[in-house]
Amino acid sequence: MSELENHMPEPQAHTHKPTAEQAAAPVLPGGAYIEGRWEAVATPLEVMDPESGRIVSVVSRSGAAEVTRAVDYLVREHPRTNWPLWQRRVALAKAAALVEQRAPHFESILTAESIKRASDARGEVQRAAATLRLAAEAASHLEGGTVPFGNDRRGEGWTGWYTREPLGVVAAITPYNDPLNLVAHKLGPGLLAGNAMVLKPSELTPLSAFALVEVLLEAGVPKSHLAVFAGVEAAKALVADPRIDAISFTGGRSTADLIAAEGRARKLLMDLGGNNALIALADADADEVASSVVEGAFSVAGQSCLSVQRVLVAAPLYEAVLERVVALASSLHVGSKYEAGTDVGPMINEQTAARVMDMVSSAVAEGASLRTGGRHQGAFAEPTVLTGVSHESDVWRHEVFGPVVVLEPWEDLSCAIDAANGVDTGLQAGVFTRDIDQALNLAERLRVGAVLINSNSDFRIDAMPFGGFKSSGIGREGVPSAVEALSEPKVVAIHRSSTL
Repeated sequence: MSELENHMPEPQAHTHKPTAEQAAAPVLPGGAYIEGRWEAVATPLEVMDPESGRIVSVVSRSGAAEVTRAVDYLVREHPRTNWPLWQRRVALAKAAALVEQRAPHFESILTAESIKRASDARGEVQRAAATLRLAAEAASHLEGGTVPFGNDRRGEGWTGWYTREPLGVVAAITPYNDPLNLVAHKLGPGLLAGNAMVLKPSELTPLSAFALVEVLLEAGVPKSHLAVFAGVEAAKALVADPRIDAISFTGGRSTADLIAAEGRARKLLMDLGGNNALIALADADADEVASSVVEGAFSVAGQSCLSVQRVLVAAPLYEAVLERVVALASSLHVGSKYEAGTDVGPMINEQTAARVMDMVSSAVAEGASLRTGGRHQGAFAEPTVLTGVSHESDVWRHEVFGPVVVLEPWEDLSCAIDAANGVDTGLQAGVFTRDIDQALNLAERLRVGAVLINSNSDFRIDAMPFGGFKSSGIGREGVPSAVEALSEPKVVAIHRSSTL
């Protein structure tokens, strides 16, 4: 037995079975929505519960032929459909209300197909409804304005204005970790802007996306403005189709590079994740910092782009924070997402859990100290705390996307800032201090999309501009930002042929 294994607690057995109600397959409208109608399942794509491995439901495994049919239809029918802004607003508001009314239905789908515990699913459904409502309320971002021709000598005799117009056909590609709200973040703003939206959700979690498309159609979204299908080959064909005017993608950097390399030049909006830091100054409260670290690192088993991964603590506070983080992490209950007492549920599959723990093992082999955790059993990974991690290791340099956090002390604040900035991502960061001047200094110097003071990085509201610097993405999500990004100004100018 290795030294690493000798210091690990015995893994827990996860034998919980979902109840009959939990195990009931969700009723889906069809296997794909193409050419304005739901189609029966053709080539089946089985959707599995990541915890039990049971088949939850089946959708179609679509490919290039289905993509061609879907885009053909949208390109032809979308320009012919008169769907004014006020009707878009009404449809999205109605969709938000329907999601709220059918919350138990959406919650059961989310829990069955994804990593979500019941409380996580409940929160995501509430957020998805709020996101759609925000989209309905964002109509003012499409108002346009006047063009100041009179402020330019060459503009004499001209008058005009600009409106904000849809881009055309937009492809939305979404991941498994927030399979409902991230779909709402793409479809809501895109539809409000007037675009036709082609949705390709993760093949691991497509069911909640299909259910949301069904609600949007019921709420009044024209069939000429929507298509949804699943499958890796469909994603490749969608990206390669030259008629796609923009791509809104949430996922990993390697996939983003492939998307950028395919097809013609066009608008790209990309949320590519983060390796988020938290900096605690000596005047912070150790208990508050430790609780925030554990919450931010291990919620949804670390499968969030906002998870806390690297924690830099002022030396006088370090041992107290470390002791509390290890104690709290060790006390978390890793178990079934169907059990009310579970703190940390499953990862999306066993392969992902194994990959995360391989990163941990590599860091330990390079000299890091394992303070707690470090193992997985099936899709369940233990909350893991590391210290003494090399800044050249994968655990430090890359997004883990799992329940792993690294702690490190610092003596010099400038060095801590450099360490926080010294990775290729820059999504969000947390700062703990009672000194407002230091807090604002850190906010200025951290190269990230959001600095959260007296909080960890794992926080956003759905209206804020969301995104990051460096390889964390392109553009900003958040409903108002996305509405503007998924529309373009169109100028109408009139030249007077004569003056009085």
